[in-house]
Amino acid sequence: MALPENMRQLQQRLALRRLLFQRLFRPPSSPHRPFTSNTSLASRSRPQLPFLSIPVTTRRRERYFTTKTRRWLRHEGSLFVRYNIALWGSLVCVAGIILVLNQERLEKEFPTPHEWSFITRMRVRGAKNADKHEGPKGKNWDEIIVSCKEALKRLEDPNKDGAGVRELINDEPLSIDGLGSVGKDVSDKSENWRRGYYETMMLLASSLERVDGWVKDRTRNIVCPPQMVVGPSNPRPEPMPPGAPSAPKEENCEPAYESAENTYLRILTTNGFNAKQRLDAALAYAYFLDYKKLPDAAERVYDWAISIATESADPSSPPPVDRRTLTINDQATPPSDNLLSALTAIATQKARAGDLSAALPMFISLLRARRSLPSTAPDGSAGETTATARSSWWLKLWELAKPPQYPPPPPDGTQPPWRSPKNLCEEAALHLYIGEILYSSQDKAQMREEGVAWTRDGVDLAEEQLRNLGKAGAADAREKCKECLTTGLENWSTMVKRLAKQEAEQRRKVEEGGGGGGSTFGAFWSQPKPQEVEARWAAEEKVVQERARRTSELLIDAAPSQSFAQSLLRA
Repeated sequence: MALPENMRQLQQRLALRRLLFQRLFRPPSSPHRPFTSNTSLASRSRPQLPFLSIPVTTRRRERYFTTKTRRWLRHEGSLFVRYNIALWGSLVCVAGIILVLNQERLEKEFPTPHEWSFITRMRVRGAKNADKHEGPKGKNWDEIIVSCKEALKRLEDPNKDGAGVRELINDEPLSIDGLGSVGKDVSDKSENWRRGYYETMMLLASSLERVDGWVKDRTRNIVCPPQMVVGPSNPRPEPMPPGAPSAPKEENCEPAYESAENTYLRILTTNGFNAKQRLDAALAYAYFLDYKKLPDAAERVYDWAISIATESADPSSPPPVDRRTLTINDQATPPSDNLLSALTAIATQKARAGDLSAALPMFISLLRARRSLPSTAPDGSAGETTATARSSWWLKLWELAKPPQYPPPPPDGTQPPWRSPKNLCEEAALHLYIGEILYSSQDKAQMREEGVAWTRDGVDLAEEQLRNLGKAGAADAREKCKECLTTGLENWSTMVKRLAKQEAEQRRKVEEGGGGGGSTFGAFWSQPKPQEVEARWAAEEKVVQERARRTSELLIDAAPSQSFAQSLLRA
């Protein structure tokens, strides 16, 4: 049925109006033409080419922060945050694992009391590690001293690790300029706490000894030894190390560290240390005063050390030592380990100072006292172990999982020792001291021969004990025996070389004096030539060389170095 004419015209008008509305309200970003995008004839798969679009002569404004853009930015931001958290979190975890493993390794090598806080233990372990291992420029003394001081501050702070540490209560409190009260009262703390506190103070004192006299340049904050400072008191300064700044001037310098004397006095006046600890501190303090050329002060400290060593003696028995000659009284009870150590140190100091007439009776008295000691331990045990059983990998892993145990306390030195391997090496050292003193007395040739004999006996005793200990013996005993054997071989070789040289000179003089003239029958009464009969000391010189070659395997540790993993798995 055909539509009327007016209806057909109305449909055309509506189509035209719809087309105009579409072009009017079409988004400005759509560059496509109507017949390609708005008609049903256009193919959806047809590519939209730029040259088919209507050219735009005017610049249109485009919105950037749309809903789609906002979603994209939110997605990119979340990815950035997640990747950074994962990356930096992984780095922090790896650094934490490395720190824990490193502290675990240091704890096995340098144990610290478990009741201390983690920061205090870390500082003490770092100081001990820096003291044992040297860097390219030597030991970092500043790191050791600063770490020890910070650890001691925490140990003496009641709010941190010093709960229960009190000030000394005396009628006249001891004090040092710049330090205030000298020592503390740590008697209420546990034995492990006190031992760690003592070791930290001794490490600080020994480090301050090494930097005694060092100065600091105020203008450049440089620390160096005094022999490198340029000034009137040092007209010929030593050169600075390669790569270091120029030497400081004397007018710009001030003392860099406090004296080690202050730390030693703090140890000696602290209440809570046992006799062995106070004696070791007193002897170290006396050595420091000898180094500072203060013999009177050193002698007073040595007397203080003898008082510490004899304070545990029985008052009803005779005095253990003659205070005039400093020799051990044979009628008294057996001397304690502290007394033997104190008298040995004093005799060594007298011999070093040249007072041989006073040192020789002391050494002989000490050797007689050590030989009279029992050959077995007081508890009937074998004493120091000479070998350790090899453990399996499973046991090593189990030991790795457990925290390292703090070592048990050593003896306090108030009881008489027994002839353990270490004390037998001490006897060998006394043989060497006596031999050196006898050889140094140039009065008679017989005294020099006796000195060589004493030295030879000391070498034999040190070698015998070192072979008995084996590779798995106690570390301190092996170290002492190796030191005695090395020193004994050097002394023995030096003595024999000098005697052989004197002997050769005497024989040469005899040959020159008896070479001219003589009776007809001189050939029948002449002595053999030097080439025919070898001299006595020249033959013994060869014996010394053979002994040094034979004992070289005992003096060199050929054990391979352990890796990081092996050190962690060490049982």
